[in-house]
Amino acid sequence: MKSHAKESLDALVAAAGRIMLGKENEIRLALACLLARGHLLIEDLPGVGKTTLAHTLARVLGLQYQRIQFTSDLLPADILGVAVFEQKSGRFRFQPGPIFAQLILADEVNRATPKAQSALLEAMEEQQVSVEGETRPLPTPFFVIATQNPASQIGTFPLPESQLDRFTLRISLGYPDLHAERELLAGEDRRKLLHDLSPVLDGTQLQALQADAGRVHAAEALLDYLQALLVFSRQSPHFAHGLSPRAGLSLLHSARAWALMAGRDHVLPEDVQTMLPHVAGHRLQAAEAGGDAQRLVALLQAVPIP
Repeated sequence: MKSHAKESLDALVAAAGRIMLGKENEIRLALACLLARGHLLIEDLPGVGKTTLAHTLARVLGLQYQRIQFTSDLLPADILGVAVFEQKSGRFRFQPGPIFAQLILADEVNRATPKAQSALLEAMEEQQVSVEGETRPLPTPFFVIATQNPASQIGTFPLPESQLDRFTLRISLGYPDLHAERELLAGEDRRKLLHDLSPVLDGTQLQALQADAGRVHAAEALLDYLQALLVFSRQSPHFAHGLSPRAGLSLLHSARAWALMAGRDHVLPEDVQTMLPHVAGHRLQAAEAGGDAQRLVALLQAVPIP
C-alpha cells in the first residue's frame, strides 16, 4: 500500500514540478502539509511563485479552488459571505463567500487588518464558519494556503500568534537556481502551462492518502523524542515561550506524511528533524532578536536521538 502511495505522490510532485521549476523539496513539503490535513503558510518576497504553487497544487489534486486577495479594506463578510434580502420572497438568502471551496488561497494575508484575518480562524480550526447566527460546514477536504510578504515591507499587518499557530507548516520558496531560471525565461508561459495541467488525483484519492498518512506508525521511542523536543522548547531560555500541544500534533502528523512520501510505514527521527524547522519556525518567538534559524538548529542538537 505504501509503495502505491509513493507512486501516486511522486506523480503529483513530477506534475507540479513541470510548473514550479527547481522546487521539488518545497512541493514535497507543501504536499506533506496537505496530507497531514493541515494549512500552509508561504512567506517570501513578491514574484517568486507563491501564488503559482497554490494554484498548481489545486490543479494536480483536482480541488475546487478560490483565491482571496487580502487588502486593507477587506471585510470578514467578503470572505465568509452575507445574507441577502430577496424582495420577491421577502426572505433573507445566504450568499456564500469564497471560503466555501476545497482549497483557499489567502493571497498576501498580512496585508489585511486583524479583523479580516480573524475570519479564517474558525474555518481553519473547525472546518466550519458561523455566519448570521448559523454554523455552516465547509467542503471536504478543506485547505488554506496563505501567502505573506516579509513584515519589513510597506502595508503589512503582522499575523497574531493565534493565527500563526493554526498553520501546520511555514515554507519559503526563494529564488530559482540558475538552471531553473534559464528554463523559466526560455520556456512557455507558466499561466498557459498551468491552464493545461490535468489533475493527477481526485478528492476521494486524496482523502485515501490522508488516511494512509494517519496510519503511519510512530513508535513509543519516537514519541518520546518528539515530546522531548517540545519540553526543551518550553524550558529553553532562548525562546519567549515553547511549542504548544497543537504544534506537537502538527509535527507528528507532518512527520507521518513525510514518511509516507518516502514510501515507509513508520516514522524515523529524521522525519521529525526535517519537519521541525517548518513547524516551529513561525511558532517559536526568540527571547532576544536575531539568530532564529540557529536557535532551531540548537534545539535539534540539544535533544538526543533515541
